[in-house]
Parts: sequence; C-alpha cells; structure tokens
Amino acid sequence: MRLTILGCSGSIPGPNAAASGYLLEAEGYRLGLELGTGAFAQLQTVLDPFDLDALVLSHLHADHCADVNSLTVLRRYHPAPPYPARPRQLPLYAPAEAPSRLAHAYAADAAERAAADLSDVYEFHELREETIEIGPFDVTAVAVHHPTPAFGLRIAYGGSILAYTGDTGICRGLGELADGVDVLLSEASWTDAADRPQGVHLSGKEAGELAKEAGVGRLLLTHIAPWTDRNAVLAEAKAVFPDAELVTQGAVYDL
Repeated sequence: MRLTILGCSGSIPGPNAAASGYLLEAEGYRLGLELGTGAFAQLQTVLDPFDLDALVLSHLHADHCADVNSLTVLRRYHPAPPYPARPRQLPLYAPAEAPSRLAHAYAADAAERAAADLSDVYEFHELREETIEIGPFDVTAVAVHHPTPAFGLRIAYGGSILAYTGDTGICRGLGELADGVDVLLSEASWTDAADRPQGVHLSGKEAGELAKEAGVGRLLLTHIAPWTDRNAVLAEAKAVFPDAELVTQGAVYDL
C-alpha cells in the first residue's frame, strides 16, 4: 500500500501548499482520499486524473472537497476522455449530502443549480459506519466529532492497516479507529496551548496521546494550519509518542 501526500495544509491552503488530499495505491488501483483546495493540481503531477479509480471524502468542508469541482469539469468536458475504456462515472464515497453539496458548489447561479446533477460524472455512495470493499482495500468508516457529519477511515490491505482521522476532536470513536494500526495519519491542527474551540480538531499532544494509547506503529501528522507552528505541533506529539513525524506535500510512504 503506497500513500502519496497531495496536500496537507489544514483548514485553508497555505503558500504553495494544498489543502487535504491523499492518494492510496495497491495492485494498480488508485484511491483518492479527500480533494481539498489545491489538491487537484498536485494530483496531476503524479497521476492522470482519469486514472483515479474511486474517491472518498471524509466530510464536506471545502478544504477537503473543493477541488471536486475541477475534477467534475475535467471528467465532463475534456475533449478526449479515455471512454469507453474506463467507466464514465467515478465511484465517490462521502456523507449523505454529497450529491447536493457538490452540485451546489459546482453550479454558478439559480438556473444552473436547478438543473445541476452530477450523476453523469459520479456514482455516489453514502459513507456509513460499516466496512466496505473499495478495489483491493477494506475500508471501515467510523463517525468522529466535527461540526458536520464526518468520518475517520480505517483502511486495510495486505496485512497492513492505515487509519486516517479526518477532521475531529477527541471522541470515543478515535480509539476504535486507531486501535493497533500500523500507521496513523492524524490531523493535528494546532498546539495544545492554543486558544481554540473545543472538540473541533486535535492538537499535537492529543494526536500523540491517541497514538500511544492505541498502540500504533507510526504516527504521521497532517492538517496543520498555515498559522500554526508545525515544529511546535511535532514537539508536542513526540513528547508523548516518539515515533511521530510531519508529512510534507509530495511525500510518498510505502506501508
């Protein structure tokens, strides 16, 4: 299982830094995970977007799904798409309101909104608390705590397990999500000392504590906002869980 970091800036894109976007690959299958602001541009540096086999969105905030608009334009209007060799509809797994949310984001005015229907581009699947097969991956969605319906994802392949927190505050589901995984890809949006709303995002310390308590093999920190000191977040996490590191845009991990 190979993980490529397309973008890891938290909440908003930063200078030359895309928001959330990841690519998982195994057996030639390419699974997109999030497609936030700027991530589509980065995807094109490593993959023809038509070669994406499926896309999963943990939740529907713009920093995790805004670039679905661009993917829609490509798949709908590219003058030479590779059809019918590949299906026109891309499987897209997301919370229940994804079809209307993404259509409204795509449509420019009331008239277009009335007619907007992305079912010619995407085969929508509602993300629920269950385990499903997506290509060679077994994907388990776990509800987490965020202002909008949101899920963490536990992704298994070939005896290895990657857990991705998505966006979340501390909640009971995180223990289930991270329990004993080989790699925990955890958001850490700010430091523990920061003046911050409670229950929205994790701090570096909280991510480290989660990794320690869950007995994970490796902690990868992501979704750090441009206004947050990345080194301070890392120091917090390493004080609790020494095998922690910051992900960087473009980094590739073989899991």
